[in-house]
Amino acid sequence: MREIIKSKMDDELIKIQQRVKKYHEILENTIQYRKDWDEGLKKMIMETLENVSKHTGLKAEVEVQDQVENMEIIVYNLGRSTSGISEKLDEKLKRPMIKSNGALIYQQLFNGKVLVLVSLPHIEGYGEPRPPKTVEILRPDELKKPFIYRHLEIFLKDVTDWEDYDDDAPQERSSFNPIGFNTQIVQED
Repeated sequence: MREIIKSKMDDELIKIQQRVKKYHEILENTIQYRKDWDEGLKKMIMETLENVSKHTGLKAEVEVQDQVENMEIIVYNLGRSTSGISEKLDEKLKRPMIKSNGALIYQQLFNGKVLVLVSLPHIEGYGEPRPPKTVEILRPDELKKPFIYRHLEIFLKDVTDWEDYDDDAPQERSSFNPIGFNTQIVQED
């Protein structure tokens, strides 16, 4: 009986040892991912984005936010502009509403992986901006130029769809219509 108990304890210890081994591998990966970002990935992302602007005429600025070490952010920002909408303050005075035109974001996560986000345009003072859309999370060794081009395609489609918003697109109907952010009530005829 003691041998069975000892065998079960040994099996449990082996499981814990495997977990500890995996944990140490993950910690080592984080160190390597941060090194990869610093030794070339950051520069490659920035150069690729700048090259796209140069060859397409898309007016965007590549910004780096590096106030927090190992959690840097690269923002491909379409900037801000007047929205064409203004608030009438009185008969003669108007306050223009400013539009943020959207951004593609590469954010270094705490574990060295890279989070890719799309921030849609929004007009300040007109509704709430939508939270950024997560495109994907990648290990630095996975993030190559073709991925950046695909991210740009997603980004451009999303901001173009936002700019061209209308309700002519067919709406999916379902028996379940959630109530909340960005939903509408559909009444059956």
